[in-house]
Amino acid sequence: MPNKDRNKRSVRKARAEERARVEAAQAASAPAGSPEAAKAVAKAEKKPEKASNKKPNVFRCLANYLGDVRSEMRRVVWPSKGELKSYSVAIVAMLIVFGVVIWLLDSGIVAALIGYTGLRG
Repeated sequence: MPNKDRNKRSVRKARAEERARVEAAQAASAPAGSPEAAKAVAKAEKKPEKASNKKPNVFRCLANYLGDVRSEMRRVVWPSKGELKSYSVAIVAMLIVFGVVIWLLDSGIVAALIGYTGLRG
């Protein structure tokens, strides 16, 4: 899925560049006094200015964040029902194994302390 999104972005970028090139060519070929030429020149020269001194809007930041979360959640590959069952069985088995190992270590440490100190519980 990430490749698909990356391809979409590159296609959009290429289309935008092509539009800008066509508009610049139209502006160059249009008569100087026509209103279309003035619009094309203004559009080609217009650059978006970022206001670096403005404080970002909290709601805009939240909306951007939630949009990013939504796009990431669409990229997630969820396990199938069979995979989920096998992963769950593996996790339960490992919990049992580690539980037994910790119980044995605990019992051994307690037995060693009782033997060393000579105390009976």
